[in-house]
Amino acid sequence: MSEKISVIVPVYGVERVLARCVDSILAQTYENIEIVLVDDGSPDQCPAICDRYGAEHENVRVVHKKNGGLTSAWKEGVRHSTGGLIGFVDSDDWIEPDMYERLYRSMKESGAELSMAGLVFDYEDPSYPPRKETNGLSERFYDREAWRGQFPTLLNDGSFIGRRLQPSRVTKLFCRRLVEDNLELWDDRVTVGEDLQMVFAAALDAERVCAVPDYYPYHYWYNMSSMTGQYDPDYLEKIKLLRKRMEAISDEKGVFDFRPQIRNDFLSLAVMAVKNEIWRNKKEPVGQVLQNVRRMCRDSQVREALKRHTMDRIGLSVKLYLFLMRHSLAFLCYAVTKIYFSWYYRRVER
Repeated sequence: MSEKISVIVPVYGVERVLARCVDSILAQTYENIEIVLVDDGSPDQCPAICDRYGAEHENVRVVHKKNGGLTSAWKEGVRHSTGGLIGFVDSDDWIEPDMYERLYRSMKESGAELSMAGLVFDYEDPSYPPRKETNGLSERFYDREAWRGQFPTLLNDGSFIGRRLQPSRVTKLFCRRLVEDNLELWDDRVTVGEDLQMVFAAALDAERVCAVPDYYPYHYWYNMSSMTGQYDPDYLEKIKLLRKRMEAISDEKGVFDFRPQIRNDFLSLAVMAVKNEIWRNKKEPVGQVLQNVRRMCRDSQVREALKRHTMDRIGLSVKLYLFLMRHSLAFLCYAVTKIYFSWYYRRVER
């Protein structure tokens, strides 16, 4: 009999689309699947929907918990799961019927502990065409030596957000050991880059890794709020916490010094933090926004990353933006960001 796969589904505030997600997992061609629905204190009808699925299907387990955020929900789901292999699906997304069969087959053929696929971004607005994202790897299979050979560029290859390791946990099938042994390293407080800290820790423990090429079975749903984006005044502090946790994981594993790559990744996210402040902050006057941008550019961690980053494959536009941030030229950052996004959205709407 094939090994049991436990699929962890954190559930919160998705009553309108939850059935689409769960039905896509129930429709898997791989038969030995356990679905663990983790109701993270959802305030809508999600708890009742979960209970209905649990009552109607023997392979659906339901866990109700106090709201604690996405990472805490994953961890609780893992603790209540029984499968030797573990996958994750977010409750507003859906998967193709053969996803876990193909990930499992690739894993068994290669003897890997971690199997990866790509994903498709599907937009609620039909004027936006679907967009594919690969698993980030160039080979079908890596033994331990070959996998370690990927470490020098695993988190950053010298380009802007140049992650070779595609961070989404939902496109992967994990040997239980890789998940269970790292539960304590996944900090519940991390709310930007939750997947990255999780996948990074598991990937460093993997002895053999495989990828299914040109395969995009996971549908990541972009609703209108995701597409328009929300202003987050705490974004910089959140990525600083992510950096701290990533460095802690790197130090804990001790298999490679990832700190320069983590610094590069942090700087890439810091650029996005500045742009978030300029483009998304509609509540404060321009003068206050400019003060906020100056404060962010002068943050000690941002300045250190601007000075010491090793990204040597960035384009002219990124180099210009880093120059403006290095010299705290808030008004020019503001002007460049406004011009770029105005141009971008006009182009998309055509």
